[in-house]
Parts: sequence; C-alpha cells; structure tokens
Amino acid sequence: MKKILSVLLAAVMVLGLLAGCADKPVETNNPPASNPPASQPADDSSEPAGKQYDGVELTMWSMWSSGEPQANVIEAAKAAFEEQTGAKITIEFKGRDVNKVLAASLEAQDNIDIIEDDYKRIGTVYNKFTYDLTEMAKAANYDSFSYKCFNDQSIAWAGYLNAITEQPNIGGIFYDKDAFENAGITAEPKTWAEFLDACQKLKDAGVGPLAQDSAYCDFAFYHTLVRYLGEAKIEELTMNGGWSGTAAEQAAQDIIDLRNAGYLADGAPDEFPSSQNKIGFGQAAMVICADYVTAEVNGNTGTQVNWGLFNYPAVDGGADNGAAYMGANSLAITSYSKNPQAAFDFILFLTTGEYGQKLADEAHQIPADSRNTAPADLNGTIETLQAAVSPMTWCASLSVNADLKDTIKSMCTELFEGKYADGAAFCAALDALY
Repeated sequence: MKKILSVLLAAVMVLGLLAGCADKPVETNNPPASNPPASQPADDSSEPAGKQYDGVELTMWSMWSSGEPQANVIEAAKAAFEEQTGAKITIEFKGRDVNKVLAASLEAQDNIDIIEDDYKRIGTVYNKFTYDLTEMAKAANYDSFSYKCFNDQSIAWAGYLNAITEQPNIGGIFYDKDAFENAGITAEPKTWAEFLDACQKLKDAGVGPLAQDSAYCDFAFYHTLVRYLGEAKIEELTMNGGWSGTAAEQAAQDIIDLRNAGYLADGAPDEFPSSQNKIGFGQAAMVICADYVTAEVNGNTGTQVNWGLFNYPAVDGGADNGAAYMGANSLAITSYSKNPQAAFDFILFLTTGEYGQKLADEAHQIPADSRNTAPADLNGTIETLQAAVSPMTWCASLSVNADLKDTIKSMCTELFEGKYADGAAFCAALDALY
C-alpha cells in the first residue's frame, strides 16, 4: 500500500512540473524564420529594449563638399540620428561633380543607400535606380508640409515620387520693399501694365527700377519668352528656327521698351554682380534672379535689404502666365537599398523639424519643410512656391541646341544692351543662325 501511494505522489509532482512549464516556449538553436523590418523593431519586452535601427548601416553620397554649411548640418543630423536610433551612417561628400560618377555607380549597384543631386537629374537620369517613396511619404503625411510643385514634377518624370526636396529654389522678381513704399507702390505687380507703372514710380522717385547683370540676361529674357510662348514652343524654335512672326518678337520688344523708357538701372547690363549690388546701395529696386541673390547682395554691400518677392508679371494673351522658376537639390533612396525605411527616416530627420530649420538658417536657403521659417531676406519664398502653378527651368529650352546655346546667350545680353532696333530685328538675327 505504501509503495502504491509513493508512486501516486511522484506522478502528481511530475504533472505539476509540466503544468508550470506550459507557458514557456521551447528553446531551440534555430534562428527565427525572418527578421522584422527595420522600421518595425521586434518586441523585446522581456529583455532590455534596443534602439530602433541597431545594426543598420547606411551610406549617403552628398553633392556638398566637406565644410560647407549644408555639409555641417548633415554631419550634425547624422550624429543625432545615430544617437537616437542606433543606425550607423557613412556620409561621402562628393561635391558638385557627383553627377559625373553617380549614374555609373548606381548602374554597378555600388554601396549607396541615399543619393543627393539636382531633382531633375534624380527624376530623369537616375529614376530607374530609385526607390518608390509613395507609401512611406503617405505614412509620414509628407504632402502636408512639402511643396506640391516639386512632388508633382518628381512623379511626372519618374512615374512615382522618387525624391524628397532638400534645398528648394525659387526665381522671380526680388525687390526692396522700402523702395516700393517710398515710391508709393502699394501692391506687388501682377500684370505687365502694373509692372510698367511700378517702374515709372520708382524712376520718378530717383531709383533705378530694374537691376540687370550680363550673367543673367538670358534668364531675365527667358521669363518674358515663357510668358508669351511657353517652354515647349521655345525649345522648338531653338532647335529649328522660325522665330520671326511669332510672339517672340513682342517678348524682345518688351525688353527693348524697358531699356528705352529708362527702366534699367544705370549701367545695366553690368558685369556681375555690379548691377544687383545697386539694390543694396539704394540705387536700384528690383532684380530678376533666384533666391540666392538676396544673400549675395546683403553680403556684398554689408546691408540688410528689406526683401520681397513676386512672380514675373503676366502678359496679355500669354501662353504660360503661371510659370515660376523652380529648382531643388533633392534626396533619393536607391532601389536596391536594404534599409529603405531607415534611409527615408533619416532623410526626413535631416530636411524637417530642427535640422530642416538649421539648413534654412545656416545654409541660408528656403526651408524644405514649409512649417519652418525662411530667413528674413527670403520673405515670400515659401508662399510663392506653394502658389506656383507650373515649374519653369533655368533657360533649359534656350540651351537644347548645343551648337547655338552660347551664341543665343550672348544675343540675350545684346538685347539688353540695345543692339537691336526692335523685336523683329532680334528674331531675324536669331533666324539667321540656322
């Protein structure tokens, strides 16, 4: 009887031990079937929590050179991102010539996760090597704080969102608000007639209405051409001729009329940057250029101009009155990156919030995050970008004919110098090149 009781007690003890182990997994030496995505770290609640991207390594090729303000901010953002997430990021500062080696390196699938270059090259030259950012951007609500004009262009070129804007640029007419106020100009001109009226008021107030350096004569005239013709028509004429008898004659006449009315600043077109500097010295009020002109003038003249910006005025019957020059240096992720979510998170970390503001302040640029604040002398740039209807390139349609582009650029300078009797004569001279 005692023997039977001992056996029963032993059985009960074994059953108790088995019940106590029922909630514990069976330990094996086999690895898990798959690792969780880098963007969704595993639930290690039973162990000390690791950082989100522990073990993740990223390589970025930058278009900046070491020591430039943009490079300094990138380095600071990298250090902060590594500290917060555990990722390790290698930044290779390739400089402005990165485009000369990037396509071949992407073709070879060199160790690159993030590339940085002009947004048009990313959209048109590198697009077959770039990652589709659509879903990640949607999850981050990227549309709510970025610029539709750049996103739409990226999608138009690549077929999907393949670039995140890092350094936006906007062109138009930058002006001295104080000069406008002193001349009694109460509203930014929106039409050519309003622009001419503003020019006359500035002239009457003793200020040269429009500064113009020879380096940018083609860019200034291009604005007028785009208004009348649109970029596609300009490209057609640049390639094939046939300028005479088109609205290009009126575009050229508008420039001639500006000169004849005395609306160009004294000496214009000057050698760069002599004419634009006249704004800093109170001798001129407006200049047709891109946003960096404000820092150039302030720096060259040691002044702080009270800058404003408006889009180039519309012309009667224009083909593209809503165009504005827009450009950007942007960031993209390689299609073969092993950690695209980590790369995307770093890109947003760099271009938004604290480090996005640092880029705006320290590199003196328009913020890529529209929730941030533009430097004081770039007032109006965010609003102009947000309102832009269609993007305009930097004289691209005047440059497509490789054999003639330098000659055409020189003729644009001659137009501002008064070398042509009228718009018809200018267009006839262009046609004589073919």
